[in-house]
Amino acid sequence: MSVIVIEFITLDGIVSDPDGSAGTPAGGWAFRHGPETVAGDKFRLGSILDDGVMLLGRTTWQLFSRLWPGRDDPFSARMNAVPKLVASRTLTDTSAWTGSQVVKGDLVQAVKREPRDVVITGSLSVVHALMAEDLIDEYRLLTFPTVLGTGERLFPAGGPPAYLECLSAEPAGAAVLSRYRRPAR
Repeated sequence: MSVIVIEFITLDGIVSDPDGSAGTPAGGWAFRHGPETVAGDKFRLGSILDDGVMLLGRTTWQLFSRLWPGRDDPFSARMNAVPKLVASRTLTDTSAWTGSQVVKGDLVQAVKREPRDVVITGSLSVVHALMAEDLIDEYRLLTFPTVLGTGERLFPAGGPPAYLECLSAEPAGAAVLSRYRRPAR
């Protein structure tokens, strides 16, 4: 089992509001580069969506549950079919997006017990909670040629150091897809 974080990210490490849905002044920065940069399986998830599980925070799940169920292209079909775990203390109804269920009990323990690969998209509070427990195995980052100067960072200031190994870096439209993993322990 691997825990894989996928994020849209700016050159200066900002991950907040890439689509503009949060209404921040600089929001929507990822979508300024055209739909081809963000469409489809840009993160090369492939069979992970067939055999794994997605883990989403409440805010990301609520956004995705309004977007994905109405789409019917091949990638959307995979996103709609993958089992989805939602980390939330307040959400009770997950019927808006098929295959969703709220994580019962402690998030960290639920991830440790999960036998499938876990993909986390967006959901920065979930990512930071799992980072704090050193549970992230891989980062797949779609880096956009944008510098915002402000916003929430994937790797917050004052956090512990992370020593990663670069697996790949390749152009993806206007962005670059890079994959990093922690070295074998």
